[in-house]
Amino acid sequence: MGFEHTSVMPQEVHEHQNLKPGYISVDCTLGGAGHALATIRSILPNGLLIGIDQDLDAISHAKKILHPFKDNLRLFHNNFSDLPKILKSNKIKGVNSILLDLGFSLNQLKNGNRGFSFNKNEPLDMRMDIRNDLTAFEIINSFQEDELVNIFFKFGEEKFSRRIARRIVEIRKDTPIHTSSKLAQIVTKAIPAKFVYGRRIHPATRIFQALRIAVNKELECLGTFMEIVPSLLLKGGRLCVISFHSLEDRIVKQALRKFEDGCNCPKDLPICLCGFVPQMKSVFRKPLIPTKEEIEFNPMARSSKLRVAQKI
Repeated sequence: MGFEHTSVMPQEVHEHQNLKPGYISVDCTLGGAGHALATIRSILPNGLLIGIDQDLDAISHAKKILHPFKDNLRLFHNNFSDLPKILKSNKIKGVNSILLDLGFSLNQLKNGNRGFSFNKNEPLDMRMDIRNDLTAFEIINSFQEDELVNIFFKFGEEKFSRRIARRIVEIRKDTPIHTSSKLAQIVTKAIPAKFVYGRRIHPATRIFQALRIAVNKELECLGTFMEIVPSLLLKGGRLCVISFHSLEDRIVKQALRKFEDGCNCPKDLPICLCGFVPQMKSVFRKPLIPTKEEIEFNPMARSSKLRVAQKI
């Protein structure tokens, strides 16, 4: 299977993880294992890398790429929100760094055969973890029109959500919508032509994003994880999160703000009376973004943002 090794903002991530030999580090979303390879080299000789991915193909790939460092590695076929259970079962009280790259694997687009790409004729699946029950096919062919509208608007921020949902419901009355290419065709035709040709992105991009998020409960898992992340880090430990759209970045930003400045006392009070104690501090106020050179080399990095915070 042809995994891509291109990592987003590799230098920035490596620098801000602040790694040292002997550290315990977590890569929550292994993907092509590019970040994991750089991380494990920095924590040798006696460090430990915990690698997690809900895609079994990514775990298999990481085993091959990281095989020379197998004594410093533990891999888990899980969602990153399972990290507390993973640490507990391995008797690890805290870690020195956590990397959460929320990017979509290019391998899943090119080789997954799960309907992630609107440019391919693949089954409408979209599960990152095939052990899960819900598929994009089920959503598209059985959810009510209002439910579809809600998914498309909430997770895809698609302004033509109502038109698209109505058209899907009309089409599926005659025959189920089985493939990614068929869905992309329906979406494109549902959008007024003048908006189709004026878009910088494919007309179906937002709908496919929304379905992927809904199928994999991506925002739900991220929200759950961000609520408990300070408890997983040792003092001085760092969290690095790479997000790729505003919905993800908003969850991360709001959580970090709450950990840093969650005092709910009236602003005119001279001292805090609510007992708030800061848990984390952002390393920089605004997120880092990739350079123009990186975007030219790796177009998938264009919308990425890196936020870094340190446990106090």
